[in-house]
Amino acid sequence: MQYYKIGYVPNAVIPDVTPEDVGKLTHINLAFGLVENGLLDTHKLTHIDAIQNFKRWNPQLKVILSVGGWGAGGFSTMALTAEGRRGFAASCLAYVQQHQLDGIDIDWEYPCNDAAGIDANPRDRENFTLLLQALRDALGPDRIVSIAAGAGEYFIRDTEINKVASLVDYVQVMTYDMRNGNTTQAGHHAALGSSAGDDKTTSTRYIMDLFHNAGVPSRKLIVGIAFYGRTFTGVPNVNHGLLQPAGSVGNYGPAFSEITEDFLREGHFTQYWDEQAEASYLWNGRDFISFESAEAVRRKCAYAKEKGFLGVMYWQHGSDTTRALLTVIDKTL
Repeated sequence: MQYYKIGYVPNAVIPDVTPEDVGKLTHINLAFGLVENGLLDTHKLTHIDAIQNFKRWNPQLKVILSVGGWGAGGFSTMALTAEGRRGFAASCLAYVQQHQLDGIDIDWEYPCNDAAGIDANPRDRENFTLLLQALRDALGPDRIVSIAAGAGEYFIRDTEINKVASLVDYVQVMTYDMRNGNTTQAGHHAALGSSAGDDKTTSTRYIMDLFHNAGVPSRKLIVGIAFYGRTFTGVPNVNHGLLQPAGSVGNYGPAFSEITEDFLREGHFTQYWDEQAEASYLWNGRDFISFESAEAVRRKCAYAKEKGFLGVMYWQHGSDTTRALLTVIDKTL
């Protein structure tokens, strides 16, 4: 059985992708295209021509354009009308054909939700389905249409995920940021399981079951992996900071490759393993850093195999210049 190994590669990172990287991946999601005036906007993809090398290095590789990301709006307004959806889908098809891409990945964060400062409408729930239908109609059955889905009950509530599942090739569940820039409790942001006393909704196992029970077939589910940590500061020195109230929200970073021996020594950090959550974290008496270690990534990949899921994806390629995590993904799957 082939498992998908999908990496999100931001534009700035494209030139750093190596033949060895490409050989370990089945899919690359180029991040990001945007929605501007109802059409696909690719002005930020300045290294698009470099992807020709990817296909030469690995002829089986699929290269997909991801559209959206946190804070990227325009989806709700574009998707309000059939004409708007068709126009956007046609602009996606034209770009896919021009650059010989394999499909489109929609990262609308999130339908019915304006938390990221984007346009939103209660009709987004149905229009999200209709948008994906328009993309499927435009791209045809042989090109990839996928989505990135938020790791929470809100995404199930605000989409027709069972209908969406019938239209897309796969659903990439962002099983990270389950503690984030709105969270003031120090804890795991991408854990496989739940610590004793933790909220079960912050576990990958809980979230993936949620999507499966809502109608997404196992072989259309992709587990998300974070190549970065979340840092909480001003945390009481109790239980190594785990599940303690923090003096900050869970700020983005550091990247995995920044967690070096020098970083640990200079910050006076000790690394801990939470067996119940199957997750790693760092603690120095006041700062708590949740991150995915090589062992945590290995267990997520093993879990994906155990459950019969399609594979894993990660955000993002430039956050692990050591390639340690990608190597674990490749070996485990």
